[in-house]
Amino acid sequence: MDAYDALERRIWDGRADAYAASFARLCAHPVPALLDAAGVGPGVAVLDVGTGTGAAAAAAGARGARVTAVDAEPSMLTAARRNAPGAVVRAATLPELPFEDGEFDAVVGNFVLNHVGRQPAALTELRRVLRPGGRLALTVWAQPALPGQTLLGRAVEAAGTPRPAHLPPAPTELQAASTPEGLAALLTDAGLHDVDVSVLRWDHRTTPEDWWAGPAGRVAFIGELLHHQTPEIRASVKQHFERLAEEFRQPDGLLALPHAALLVSGQR
Repeated sequence: MDAYDALERRIWDGRADAYAASFARLCAHPVPALLDAAGVGPGVAVLDVGTGTGAAAAAAGARGARVTAVDAEPSMLTAARRNAPGAVVRAATLPELPFEDGEFDAVVGNFVLNHVGRQPAALTELRRVLRPGGRLALTVWAQPALPGQTLLGRAVEAAGTPRPAHLPPAPTELQAASTPEGLAALLTDAGLHDVDVSVLRWDHRTTPEDWWAGPAGRVAFIGELLHHQTPEIRASVKQHFERLAEEFRQPDGLLALPHAALLVSGQR
């Protein structure tokens, strides 16, 4: 799990601008429901863990909350400070946070748990910094993935793209977090109660160029995978992507990519 965490940090190193130009708008979609599930409103002291470019932190600040945001990646911290100027933004890496017990009324994490290897330890830590009676809310990508989520992966597979040795599959133990039952059990085992899991589904509307900008910009696992291919294979993946993307083309020219995420919340 430590090796998985180290790999995740390497993959995201310096990727904030490329992420903001590609996948950030997709990942920001569940933020209102995430904040609602955690009870974030005026005066609430909220911690946004794995803030990325600061979408949840900025939205919480707009609700009048007192926001602290943390991330492990320096370029993400720079973006978060720019996008959420009212938040206190600090460097921190799960499962160890530099805060006192019970310091926050609410804790949120938007698509961060799926990037953490030691998930039980991370959830125990998130519970620790939450005050008694406070709520934790998290989003993760749901499995099985909907067709919009698998578009890029299908293009990679169609091109016969080899997997570099330094990019092993995620540990099987992490798959539990992508099912409602497994995710609820993780929170319950961490000592949270009143646990609730819902499925969020939406069509992400984007252009083929913007969607391709993610892997082309070396964003996330698929971007790292593509970066380590030959120019010929990268060109083949793009050709397959352009062909497969036509399945999602709408009359206005945009793609409508179906996605699904799990939203889980629990109370300390």
